[in-house]
Amino acid sequence: MTTLTLNDLLTLEHRGWDALCSARGGTFYGELMTDDAVMVLVNGMVLDRDTVASTLDQAPPWSEYHLDDARLVPTGTDAAALVYTATASRTGDPDPFTALMSSHYRLLDGRIRMTLYQQTTITH
Repeated sequence: MTTLTLNDLLTLEHRGWDALCSARGGTFYGELMTDDAVMVLVNGMVLDRDTVASTLDQAPPWSEYHLDDARLVPTGTDAAALVYTATASRTGDPDPFTALMSSHYRLLDGRIRMTLYQQTTITH
């Protein structure tokens, strides 16, 4: 049975980050996102599913990442958000990327689907 537990969604987030580390992010998120889903990035861009699917595989891959302080926020029947802090780096880039992330998911036809992904920069 497919569920929206903290463990299930965190496992899915790790699969997404693993795809981003191997230049398969567009393929992975193109299949995971609903048709009307968007990604809101820290640089101010809002990417729809088709743009994510067609461009994210060409993004420079992350070389490593860590997900911390994950928590589940139920948002209704068969829907929940996963909120966490991500720290990631790319080979040759001395400054790691650190941001608060929220990924919103729904169960649709027995399958977990992403409806919204949002990043917020952490300033020190």
